[in-house]
Amino acid sequence: MGDSGRPQGKGLRRRDLLVSTGAIAAGAAAAGCEYRTQLYLLGSPPESEVRRPGWSGSSVIARRRLGRTGFDMSDISFGTTKLQDPAVARRAIERGINYFDTAPDYADAASERALGEGIRGTPRDQLFIASKFCTPDGHLDDDTPVPEVMAAVEASLRRLQIDHLDLVHIHAVNSVERLMAPNIHEAFDRLKEQGKVRFLGVSSHTPRLEEVMRHAVDSDRFDVIMVAYNFEHWPKLHGIFHDAHEKDVGVVAMKTLKGAHHTQLAEFTPNERESFAQAAFKWVLANPDVSGLVISIRDFGQIDEYLYASGKAPTASDLALLEKYDGLITRMYCRPGCGACLESCPADVPIDDILRYRMYAENYGQERDAMRAYAKLDPERTAAHCASCSAPCEAACPYEIPIRERLVATHERLRWS
Repeated sequence: MGDSGRPQGKGLRRRDLLVSTGAIAAGAAAAGCEYRTQLYLLGSPPESEVRRPGWSGSSVIARRRLGRTGFDMSDISFGTTKLQDPAVARRAIERGINYFDTAPDYADAASERALGEGIRGTPRDQLFIASKFCTPDGHLDDDTPVPEVMAAVEASLRRLQIDHLDLVHIHAVNSVERLMAPNIHEAFDRLKEQGKVRFLGVSSHTPRLEEVMRHAVDSDRFDVIMVAYNFEHWPKLHGIFHDAHEKDVGVVAMKTLKGAHHTQLAEFTPNERESFAQAAFKWVLANPDVSGLVISIRDFGQIDEYLYASGKAPTASDLALLEKYDGLITRMYCRPGCGACLESCPADVPIDDILRYRMYAENYGQERDAMRAYAKLDPERTAAHCASCSAPCEAACPYEIPIRERLVATHERLRWS
């Protein structure tokens, strides 16, 4: 399927791209994905324990134009990280969700298969399906041969039972070299010529997030950026989003719940726990330069809870709740996109990854998955080193997180006994 009827971007031709990035091509050829081991979006937090009657039957109220793609996406859209039941995707479509984000490495491709079953029978032009350059085993290295990159996307199409992806992201990007990797761009161009993909995107929540997104927007190569974005974090993103809007680049927000610690905070009342997700969504969507947000959904209750925020502006009580949350989690939340502590570690421990695994175990209810991810780390780089370390990482942390204490506890919790 081609792009007829859609506004066209000013994307560089492949030849222009390779010439303009000649200075970095050699580095790109040798580089891999620095965040291969990272649980990018391992799961969604549990839905509220209390389901308010007013949430029942909630549906999408607002849609926004996704930049030059010309598609009007549901403001609150569906991440498939833990999707297992195709009926959940069908219910989401009935409630007005029309944008679905997936990837081959979500649940070892099981989420792709469930989504494919869930969307079957829905007219294809009513949905926008986004995926990643990826395999069930993880992200593709920058120098993956072009035919292998293309084969990975074609495998996704078979699992999804569709003939094209609307959007494909270069995934978990932490460097300009990876962003502009010639093999991946050439694969995209060939797939687009064949009608198997339509638009190119980039996703990131890594330490160089702002640098990567600035380059992506300025390059005019990307149609959509998907960015970790939440309350009072990454202040430079506002300018990047505005410039993206001016260039007609779509902006999709993710990681909007800022760690999802609301499920664990003793200082939160039941009403505050129930209201937090909706307050967080409304804050993100108050930015007119944001096209929409993606949140992982795995069951019917989350559709009711999350869509209740669609089309609504944040209230004073919402903002007060977000301020309270921010104050409570500031010394426990390892912020995606920070990385200030990483170079200080004498053992090269991936501090941010490990603390993220802890977050998924504690706040997302995904302990077994977090343990499996932790077990894949190089044994020489686990948090076993931290108990006897002088913790220079803590001096480097701008948020005064007690890193050593949290890493030692995480090691005890997630290591295989």
